[in-house]
Amino acid sequence: MIRDAVLRAEDLGVDVIFNWDHFYPLYGDPDAAHFECWTMLGAWAEQTQRVEFGALVTCNSYRNPDLLADMARTVDHLSGGRLVFGIGAGWFQRDYDEYGYDFGTVGSRLDALGEALPRIEARWAKLNPPPLRKIPVLIGGGGEKKTLKYVARHGDIWHSFADVDTYRHKAAVLADHCAAVGRDPSEIEHSSGVRYHGDAAATLATAEALTDAGVSLLTVDTGGPDYDLTAAKLLVDWRDRG
Repeated sequence: MIRDAVLRAEDLGVDVIFNWDHFYPLYGDPDAAHFECWTMLGAWAEQTQRVEFGALVTCNSYRNPDLLADMARTVDHLSGGRLVFGIGAGWFQRDYDEYGYDFGTVGSRLDALGEALPRIEARWAKLNPPPLRKIPVLIGGGGEKKTLKYVARHGDIWHSFADVDTYRHKAAVLADHCAAVGRDPSEIEHSSGVRYHGDAAATLATAEALTDAGVSLLTVDTGGPDYDLTAAKLLVDWRDRG
């Protein structure tokens, strides 16, 4: 079902497809069927032709940063250079408990992310062969003291789930962090999730408001195990109307 949904989404014309990096479902039956993130991304690299893809987002806690960089480089090659490297600090405690990782605190997980990002970049520079392109780094989250600072230093894409007013505030904070490190904030693409509850007009109004405010990448949840692409088609058609 997952492989079929990915092919349907690519045929539909979406720009990027994401999975998530969890070991158990986040909704519905907590023990329902589930698969590992990066093994799945390797399969997507082989089965797709055009679409970019990645995790929204990889949990930094689950893998050594240098290994993670190597995994990403390998999947990048498998796909011909279409991987988007999404990463975040982690939050789903069951994953940690069941697989034996130290859950720590929000602060310790964010600190670990801050330490991992330069290691990942350094490993990409050492690998032979190197990635096929400068792999886009997507950082998920809206924490103003640490996460957005990491985005300013390392991110090519910033992803959040926020209403328009909250997004504008967070974007201003990100711009301040960019100024502090001497980076042009326009270099960072802004991405946001759009909730779909069966109301096409409300969904498109949200999409228009977010894009007017500066978001250029919109994501929608397709659910599972049936993977309803109604919202994705709605946004693709809206995008193509211009």
